[in-house]
Amino acid sequence: MKRDFAQWLLTFTDSIANYKYYIDFETIYRNAEEHKIELNMLNSLIGSKNIEKEFEELVNKYPEVLKCIPTLLAVRQYEIIVLDDDGNKFEYNFKKMNYDVEQYKVFMRETGLFDLIQNHLVNNLYDYVLGVESGLNSNARKNRGGHLMEDVVERFIQKAGFKKNETYFKEMYLQDIENRWKLDMSFISNQNQATKRFDYVVKTDKCIYGIETNFYASGGSKLNETARSYKMIAEEAEKVVGFEFVWFTDGMGWISARNNLRETFDRMDNVYNINDMKNGIINKIFK
Repeated sequence: MKRDFAQWLLTFTDSIANYKYYIDFETIYRNAEEHKIELNMLNSLIGSKNIEKEFEELVNKYPEVLKCIPTLLAVRQYEIIVLDDDGNKFEYNFKKMNYDVEQYKVFMRETGLFDLIQNHLVNNLYDYVLGVESGLNSNARKNRGGHLMEDVVERFIQKAGFKKNETYFKEMYLQDIENRWKLDMSFISNQNQATKRFDYVVKTDKCIYGIETNFYASGGSKLNETARSYKMIAEEAEKVVGFEFVWFTDGMGWISARNNLRETFDRMDNVYNINDMKNGIINKIFK
């Protein structure tokens, strides 16, 4: 029975954010714990009346305390490059001192860290770093969002009874499929001139399924290109004996690109959304 595209589009969702999407506290705590000892040593300077002298004494005795400095500035790496007002470039290394302590004092003074610590603007640098890490982690939402649809599809694949690295595989190249199951994938790879990787591959007794996943919360030209590209892959996949291409997509971004999506929908049998997965489509198609 042919599906109705307009009705199908009405079942698209506007978000797939899970509980871990907004902030990942496990990562925050792990990153903060990495420099907990150094942060606690630096805590001894809070409210200091002579912070530069005490900082010098602390660094001379425990130079490893410098390792936590970049984190206080929301910087991940241990190397920080600075150009001063006179045009002089300094390449600070906070893992292994490459300047004398006087130059590191300049860094602390000019970045405002001395003022932060000395004037009780914070009461505990470990707690402060938790806040910094929370900010950095929230900025990583875009990266987490890029994998959300993959995670959604994988959960439904697992619920259908498929086992990772046994009956389903993640991020598999055409060459890997050819080597493992002796399929001729040259129709899709343009005679081995192109490298293609599927998000997932499902293996059943009757067929190998190459799967692509994506979610678009907003529109843009990329969606039109995606629809055209997957339509072409579906047409090429029809020439491969024992192989089928399956596309799982969703998101309100498709509303503005629905004409291109409709072309692919009309041409491609195996294109589904999250609502289809909730209604058991994986058990129906992966036989």
